Amino acid sequence: MFKRFIRAIKSLFGGVVSSMEDPKLILEQNIRDLNDQIPQMNENIATVKANMIMLQKEVKKYEKRIESLTAKIKSAINADRDDIAEGYALQLENARENLSSSKEQLKFAEQAYEKALKVKKAFIREKDRKIEEAKEALRASERAEWQGKVADALEQFETGGLDQTHDEMVNRLNEETAKNEARMELALDSVDTEAMEIEANAEKLRASELVKQFKSEMGKTDVADKEKSVGSSAEEKEGRKIEMDEEPVEKEQDKTIGNKERSKS
Repeated sequence: MFKRFIRAIKSLFGGVVSSMEDPKLILEQNIRDLNDQIPQMNENIATVKANMIMLQKEVKKYEKRIESLTAKIKSAINADRDDIAEGYALQLENARENLSSSKEQLKFAEQAYEKALKVKKAFIREKDRKIEEAKEALRASERAEWQGKVADALEQFETGGLDQTHDEMVNRLNEETAKNEARMELALDSVDTEAMEIEANAEKLRASELVKQFKSEMGKTDVADKEKSVGSSAEEKEGRKIEMDEEPVEKEQDKTIGNKERSKS
């Protein structure tokens, strides 16, 4: 049974896929197969362990039987019953032979069990490595597939004439924009904007005069207007004072000139 177990492990690791199927499907199937091997391996190891436990029990049974037969033989000899002792002696010899055979089988069973545990440990380590390797290969395949789709899209984009169409449409829009801007400049140049501004300012002044007229009729004047009127009146008074101060000087000058003229005569 243990040999069949070893052959199954060898066939698992040494199998070569010769079919022309999809590698992704094969790797996915391999992952499932590797995981499915664990329950079968545990069952085989359990069988090997059960055989070892059974042999251990047989060894203990024969050891107790030998102890019992040895005690009976001694009792028969002490009782001077050599005939009974002889019968027990034959049974004792048979028990010893069975014990020796069971011990030998138990030795191989224990070795088989230890080897099965080592094989399982190695199998699980190799299984995990292969599964991780397969998953990485599948991820790389997915990335390559996506990159292939992108490459196909780019190739179709270039070969489909979209680049040329795109550039042509952009150029046409730029030309239309330039034409409309030129038309707008020509239209603005043809309009007398200065006359329009003068008319707008005249309308504004006229509106301001109308508002002032309404305020004057209503007896309301702006503070700025009052300040302007007060300032103008003060300036007028100041001018009059300066003129009054200058008149005597002019008169005195006239008098001196007249006196000089009379003295000369």
